[in-house]
Amino acid sequence: MKIFFAFLLIITLTPGCRGDKKDPVPGVARPEEYMSFIEGKAIGVVANQTSMAGETHLVEYLIGKGINVRVIFTPEHGYRELAADGAHIGDGTDAATGIPIRSLYGVRLKPSPEDLQGLDAVIFDIQDVGARFYTYLSTLHYVMEACAGSNVKCIVFDRPNPNGFYVDGNIADTAHRSFVAMHPVPVIYGMTIGEYARMINGEGWLPGELKCDLTVIKCKNYDHQTLYELPVKPSPNLPNMTAVYLYPSLCFFEGTNISLGRGTPFPFQVYGSPLLPDEGFSFTPESLPASVHPPLLGVKCYGVDLRNTLQEKLVPSGEINLGWLTDAWMKYPEKDKFFN
Repeated sequence: MKIFFAFLLIITLTPGCRGDKKDPVPGVARPEEYMSFIEGKAIGVVANQTSMAGETHLVEYLIGKGINVRVIFTPEHGYRELAADGAHIGDGTDAATGIPIRSLYGVRLKPSPEDLQGLDAVIFDIQDVGARFYTYLSTLHYVMEACAGSNVKCIVFDRPNPNGFYVDGNIADTAHRSFVAMHPVPVIYGMTIGEYARMINGEGWLPGELKCDLTVIKCKNYDHQTLYELPVKPSPNLPNMTAVYLYPSLCFFEGTNISLGRGTPFPFQVYGSPLLPDEGFSFTPESLPASVHPPLLGVKCYGVDLRNTLQEKLVPSGEINLGWLTDAWMKYPEKDKFFN
């Protein structure tokens, strides 16, 4: 863990582009840094709707540059269209390009050796939000593990972390490792996806002492004091920056019988329950494409409206706020049923 905390200190204090007011440039927009690795090679791509090169999707962008994209791997929520939370993602074919799609959130969580056969490199380009329990991190781990096991190069196109300006929360106990807690890092770990990939390699978190042949295409004009507004929503229930900033604090409600607004137009921007007192705000979860079977479906919930927290400058705050969780617990009449 000494390496981990030393790394956090470095990324926090490194001057980088501090003071440079230019917009951050993600790795995908720096082809001069990676074309030499992929020209004339057989390439796999790990991508979803966030994998944009300007106004063009990564896959079409690479094909337009003459790159031989053989297969697309996709994480939770699918490739181009956002599937509901927790929905099984199946294999398929990309209608726009005819390239086969292999799901990494269905019957498999990582590419098989057969999936990687004949590939020279796999590009990973997915927007993260900087919270330990966001599943794209776990997909990154398994892609690196598969690449290492099959001697395939992994190239991570780095992207700014919208919650990368602070570090907070408990460190995961890996005795209870799961797909939403794979590594001993804080809830908010303060790294970009590329920095996190280097951590996976450097800390030896791949099994069997595997090391991935990893190249990170770094962001430009970005450091960990940069507040970065996402150009594309990263998942169906994080529709805007208010939700992205509130997500690390409100996600603790997922272990309770409190609704977080899944099944409403404002998920992760409210919380409520039929058992909380009526203080003037209520909502009723419905079956929506982003959450087909939301908690407390069809039940009127009383609670707290946090949709204006960005305007009120309550977020971004630089720390996890457990006050909302404890306030709900204090007001919940059946304490033994609060946690599910």
